[in-house]
Amino acid sequence: MNTPSFSIIICSIDALKFTQASACYERLLAGFPHEIIGIHDARSLAEGYNRALRRARGDIVIFSHDDILILDPDFGQKISLRLQNFDILGFAGTRRVIAENWWHAGLPWSSGVIAHKNTPLYLSIWNPEPWPLVDGIQGIDGLCIMTRREVAEEIGFDEITFDGFHLYDLDFSFSAWRAGKKIGVCCDIPIIHASMGSNNKEHARYGRLFIEKHKDALPADAQKIDKITGIAASFPNHHALCAMWQEDFIRRSWIAFQRRGNGLDVAA
Repeated sequence: MNTPSFSIIICSIDALKFTQASACYERLLAGFPHEIIGIHDARSLAEGYNRALRRARGDIVIFSHDDILILDPDFGQKISLRLQNFDILGFAGTRRVIAENWWHAGLPWSSGVIAHKNTPLYLSIWNPEPWPLVDGIQGIDGLCIMTRREVAEEIGFDEITFDGFHLYDLDFSFSAWRAGKKIGVCCDIPIIHASMGSNNKEHARYGRLFIEKHKDALPADAQKIDKITGIAASFPNHHALCAMWQEDFIRRSWIAFQRRGNGLDVAA
């Protein structure tokens, strides 16, 4: 099998964040042909991603936020192997899209493992089964979207409807699922996201557009939760986080959560 090439696409107006994110991908993909495409004047994330995609030449395209840090040295190998059997990969998502947030269906539909940059580091765990790659996903979070280039070109980002900075990700992934694409969530790759996202008035406006666009595919009688739920774990630094980001800890935490029926407060 030929070594695949990667195109990393980052929309960013923050020079420091863009530099840090680029350096992360340079380390991760040192053994793979790759390019980093920065868009610094995007009118929307959908527009910026589409514009960069027209320039991309990689076999695998990664649409990345500028405030993430991936800590797995085997990242390139894992993604290249998994995209032989999947069309799109993410780090958090759901097997059941019912409304404008991927997590609205709640557990056990939500899946993924993501750390957030707080003091201490805060780890969120949603249903990680089957480990390490959850299949049957309908929608994913947009902090990092990994796909084959031909899939990205086929689906594209709807920059007409989503002409801002919200819902581009759920629309892209749900549209792909509706087109028969196979989507998965990776649970075994340590990743830190510097933000928790926001549900402001702009998000609500694009949420209404998402529901209108996909209303024929959304369950009419679904009961949505109003707050994302999962397992809480805290760690003092990156080293402690990576040491515990293992199958045994993640799966045992999930089993304990199911037994208790509430969040865990785990300090390492």
